[in-house]
Formats: sequence, structure tokens, C-alpha cells
Amino acid sequence: MAIISEMAEERPSTLPFTASFDPSNPLGFLEKVLDFIGKESNFLRKDTAEKEIATAITAAKKRIMEAENKKKKREPMEVDKKKKKKTEKQSLKPRVPMEVEKKQDSSSIVPNKGNGLDLEKYSWTQNLQEVTVNIPVPSGTKSRSVVCEIKKNRLKVGIKGEDPIIDGELFHSIKPDDCFWNIEDQKVISVLLTKQDQMEWWKYCIKGEPEIDTQKVEPESSKLSDLDPDIRQSVEKMMFDQRQKKMGQPTSDEIEKKDMMKKFMAQHPHMDFSNAKF
Repeated sequence: MAIISEMAEERPSTLPFTASFDPSNPLGFLEKVLDFIGKESNFLRKDTAEKEIATAITAAKKRIMEAENKKKKREPMEVDKKKKKKTEKQSLKPRVPMEVEKKQDSSSIVPNKGNGLDLEKYSWTQNLQEVTVNIPVPSGTKSRSVVCEIKKNRLKVGIKGEDPIIDGELFHSIKPDDCFWNIEDQKVISVLLTKQDQMEWWKYCIKGEPEIDTQKVEPESSKLSDLDPDIRQSVEKMMFDQRQKKMGQPTSDEIEKKDMMKKFMAQHPHMDFSNAKF
């Protein structure tokens, strides 16, 4: 009868390794790994152990660098894709004509036929001497129901017992004693304001309104004959200068300066100011 000798118990081909990793102490984890390898294998007894470990570390660092480089290359591509999508969306939006865009950018408005502005609750017109404000009210409104306070720099208009329709600071001061108001056909309050400075066009009537483009104001030539001679001369000069500016031509003052310079040069031929700018 054969006797079977006791055989050494075979070691398993793989051994479990358990350890916790602390990111703040990576070398501690590495020491545990090396201790485990030293206990369970002869790897660290080899003469080439240190070289092989260094090679493994170099390979790991290379893999990390390659992964980071791939990520950096992807990021610009993703940004470009986002920009491309955004550009495509914007290209789908309807383009507004340039003329419309310019009008929206402009802060001033073309005046109405009376050189003023038509607003939601009232309108106003002007000439160089006066401003007329027209406020529509319910039909049948009596003058005793109207509240109208005219001050040097302020105007307040409304119906008694209701919020004021107008209550604000004027563009410039007026002459309260030369101002008046009335109610026309019991449906429109008309306020006449006499300007203190009768040589200036108002850009707005009440502070906070949109401003009109005073360069596009068109004075009524038929009423120039009613003006004082000095005022009429100034108005005609203003109208001439306004037309000249629109055409890109010199104003009356610039023409006068050039004429004076020509006379001076005629009297002093040795001096040349023909290229002088005014």
C-alpha cells in the first residue's frame, strides 16, 4: 500500500492587498505598497528593482502628461464649437437696415410741424418767442375744473382732484406775467409760454421728455416780418447759418472772417494767410 507524503500547501497566485489612500500623504501609501511587495515577493531583492521602479514611475508620469495634453487640445475645440453655434444663432436673426439702426442710436428726434413734439398726453410747438402746450381733456371740461400753475421755471397742468397731466421743470425760464392759458372747445387746455431768451430753440418742453433735433427746426418765414428788426436780423442769420451747416458750407461768421483776412492780405501783400482755418 502506497504511502502519500504530505505535500507543501501551494501559495495562491494572487494575494489581496488592502490599504487606504490619503491624498495629502501619497508617499505613505507608496511605502505600504513596497512593504507588501517585500513581504510577499522577492522583487525588492533583485539588483534591478530600483531601476524598474524608476522606469514604472517615468511611464506613469508620461501617461499623465499625455492625458493632460489631450484635454488641453479638446478645450479649444469645444470653445470653438460653442462660438460657432453662437455665431450661427446670431446669423439666423433678421438684420435691421442700417438707417433704422442709426435712428435708434440717435438720442434726438425730428420735431413735429410746429417745431416741437407730439407726446402721449400732450403736444407742444414753438417759435423763437413762445412755446404753446396743448393738453387734451375730457369733452365738456370747464375752466373752473382746470389746475394751471405757471412759474418761471416750472409748469403744472391738470384737472382738479386728479393727478397732474404735466408737472415738471421747463427747458428754460419764461416770463410768467406774459403767459396765459385757456380751454378751447371745452376739450383742449392750451398754455402759451413766453420765453425769457427769445433767441434759442427749446430741445424739450418739460424735463424728462425726449429731445428734438433743433438742427431740423424750420422757422416760419412768413412771420419774420412781424419781428423786431434786430430780432429779425438775428433770426435770418440763424436760418442762414443752419442751411450752410447742413450743406457743409461756411457760416456767416466764417465768411465775415475770411473777407476781413482777404482785405488784410490786400493791404499787406507780403503776408499770406490763404491757408488759415477758421
